[in-house]
Amino acid sequence: MSVVLKGSPFPDISPQELAEQIQAKKKCEKKLPTWFHTPKIHYPNKMNIEQCSSEITAEYKAQLVGGKTLVDLTGGLGVDAYFFSKKTSTVFHCEIDENLSEIAAYNFGILGADNVQVNPVDGMIFLQESNRKFDWLYLDPSRRSDNNNKVFLLSDCTPNITEHLSLLLNKANRILVKTSPLLDLTIGLKQLEHVKEIHIVAVNNEVKEVLWVLQGQKETKIRVKTINLMESKTQKFDFDLSEEKDTIAQLGWPLSYIYEPNAALLKSGAFKLITAKLAVQKLHEHSHLYTSNDLMEFPGRVFRIEKVLAYTKKELRSFVGTKANVAVRNFPESVSQIRKKYKIKDGGDVYLYFTRLKNDQLALIKASKKI
Repeated sequence: MSVVLKGSPFPDISPQELAEQIQAKKKCEKKLPTWFHTPKIHYPNKMNIEQCSSEITAEYKAQLVGGKTLVDLTGGLGVDAYFFSKKTSTVFHCEIDENLSEIAAYNFGILGADNVQVNPVDGMIFLQESNRKFDWLYLDPSRRSDNNNKVFLLSDCTPNITEHLSLLLNKANRILVKTSPLLDLTIGLKQLEHVKEIHIVAVNNEVKEVLWVLQGQKETKIRVKTINLMESKTQKFDFDLSEEKDTIAQLGWPLSYIYEPNAALLKSGAFKLITAKLAVQKLHEHSHLYTSNDLMEFPGRVFRIEKVLAYTKKELRSFVGTKANVAVRNFPESVSQIRKKYKIKDGGDVYLYFTRLKNDQLALIKASKKI
């Protein structure tokens, strides 16, 4: 029976409030384990938890900052501010929602983050009224419209960073901005103007955040860092943005191994550069699958090639009614169409890549997972 029906055992807490706390805590078990395992934490509503950073991405962001002062202009529940406080002498947490600000302040005390100063104000107003210059500013603009729909363009987010860019640059040595994974990098570069670094952060091969480091003077060289945080290891691939433009992709026929880039690397667009930096060859200009004879350390999934077949009914006859993991890359048919056409069930240890080879021929690559 739910808490709402059974009633609350605490005289000062309603059954509805207790039920909300229980539901919110459950959402924190994997996303915010420090909060989940710390006694006496107070939880906001579920939406606030859904919108906040996860601990694993907040810990990564904290590695990028330092110095004496940082202002979190869009503080929210305070997950990012808590991890920033481990790397910065003083963190100013700004949150316009007074209730959420009060919850964050209480939790900072419980968590022992005594160097976080909580300000229940609009972060941009806090910045405008301050006569200080800070080492770092951090912004995670709200990606919800007035109708509560999800948005990702900088001009649709709150605050609109493009309108306040001059103020931000005047008030800090460095700025860290978190944007939606959906934001096109070219658009972000054009609108943010003063970009020094771009960090594309994936967790278990799903891009969660795109982080932009800005500074006062404009950079001619912009560093892109792709990170895929996994339980067993972290995959990284870094490059200068200009390198991709200056590289000619090395194409080749399928060899012993096939490589599938992780989601962060794919988001970065370094499709040609991979062949120069990692000694692999690309199967086709637009396929984004790579190959080599020798097994390489690669930021993505690696498979051993067992067979390469032309995409014909005769060649695919042996796969009808079997079980396999199906993927398409630069191919005219979708996974669902292929499964239906050849009655291939999902799962098992066989991996089938339907793609194009460098001569534009349609092909099927049968592989087994190596790593």
